[in-house]
Amino acid sequence: MKRILFLCMMLVAIGANAQTNLAGRIYHHPNIMADEMNKLVKEGSTEMEKARKEAIAKGEEKKGRKLTEKELAELDKQLAEAKKMMEALKKGMKVAITVTFSDEKKLVMKMDTKIDDDVMKAAGIPWAKRKLMKAAMAMAPSSQKCTYTVSGNNIYVQDGKELDTLRLSDDGKYLYGKMDEKKKFKLTRTK
Repeated sequence: MKRILFLCMMLVAIGANAQTNLAGRIYHHPNIMADEMNKLVKEGSTEMEKARKEAIAKGEEKKGRKLTEKELAELDKQLAEAKKMMEALKKGMKVAITVTFSDEKKLVMKMDTKIDDDVMKAAGIPWAKRKLMKAAMAMAPSSQKCTYTVSGNNIYVQDGKELDTLRLSDDGKYLYGKMDEKKKFKLTRTK
């Protein structure tokens, strides 16, 4: 009886895997950096508030008095410039990702990276640093062909060097992945 139950469970599992045919599917996100940059701007705002309080405390301790309105205005001006720089960086960088499942064993990952030079310039990023960033982005591959295998909702992607894991949502509408331990992304099915 246990063998029959086990055999039935195995057939159901094999059938479920066979139904996950990803060929022809396309998953896309227009800017995975937007979510990350929004989080960084939010964290940066919190850190700036802490830095403002610390700067006021140090300034008052150093001067032995409360800071004047003019001194506080100068401090706030510096913080506003830092916020402006963070916002410009957020608007100036765009990384779009598209994953296309060519067939039941191959997929193509495309990454379209754009850095707006005018926005970076307005943020105060020096010319040499902007050129280095652009050169690094130009050297990065924009398209990569990989093989993959599916096990349940996990998709194991082999690019020849390393193995990455993507996860498919239960309804198949989303594809989740990680760029590193902290940076996660979510792609939406478009086809």
